[in-house]
Amino acid sequence: MKRVGILYHPMKEDAYTLSGKVEDFLKSEGLSVWSCSAWETEAARGQVEGSDLLLSIGGDGTILRAAQVAIYGPAPVTGINVGKLGFMTELSVDEAIDKLPALLAGESWIDERSLLEAELSPATEGTRPLGVSYALNDVVVTRSTVARVVYVTASVDGEPLTTYKGDGVIVATATGSTGYSLAAGGPILHPQARELMLVPILPHISADYTLVLPSTVTISLGVSTTQPAMLSIDGHLNWQLSSGDTVTVKRSARTVQFLRIHSESSFYGSLDEKLEGKK
Repeated sequence: MKRVGILYHPMKEDAYTLSGKVEDFLKSEGLSVWSCSAWETEAARGQVEGSDLLLSIGGDGTILRAAQVAIYGPAPVTGINVGKLGFMTELSVDEAIDKLPALLAGESWIDERSLLEAELSPATEGTRPLGVSYALNDVVVTRSTVARVVYVTASVDGEPLTTYKGDGVIVATATGSTGYSLAAGGPILHPQARELMLVPILPHISADYTLVLPSTVTISLGVSTTQPAMLSIDGHLNWQLSSGDTVTVKRSARTVQFLRIHSESSFYGSLDEKLEGKK
């Protein structure tokens, strides 16, 4: 490795402090290093070309933002956890400096994760459609701040499925199965699974079951509401929806790679511990 990028959580002092220590260590090893806030996505994308590794210092939310950068370059991501859970992170704060030499020396493996592609087609004629957005965890169509139900008509590969009446609908990846989808009652999938999940959020007299769908399907979600609704990508990219708007979701040909050093079976060993931490 020759060039490493560091993306840190800007509102956590310990993340910023650790990023400085990691940067100093990497430079002492002769590597070229750049760093910036994980919230500065455009700035990071301008630096990612030529990078061999992206280090995300924060929690799972920081990883999700780092993924938005990693999409545009071949560099894998390694997460250093200064948050509470860290389902997607690889190293603890105590391990960060100790494990980095082995990581840099190639004593690691690639964990490739699926992404979703979402496109918004507005109902209003002449309104510019939203371009393709990518999600590592989930695409969510939900009601806005007003406590009113939203109707979401779902179809799969053009075939009508059902109309959900409730707080909304989640389309999640296997990576996202331990996030919002789990809180809404969805199952946990192995991280390397390619299937998509369609999960209703607090349904009211409508379908209340989760569907696990093949990786090849295209899901269409049509919105009907008297109040503003919202499209949310990984919880931090948000757009207002109007009645008649349609969101199309499918598995992307793009992926995000994570560079891991712990055993490939560590997902099973740490699952119960991390789920206990969510309670």
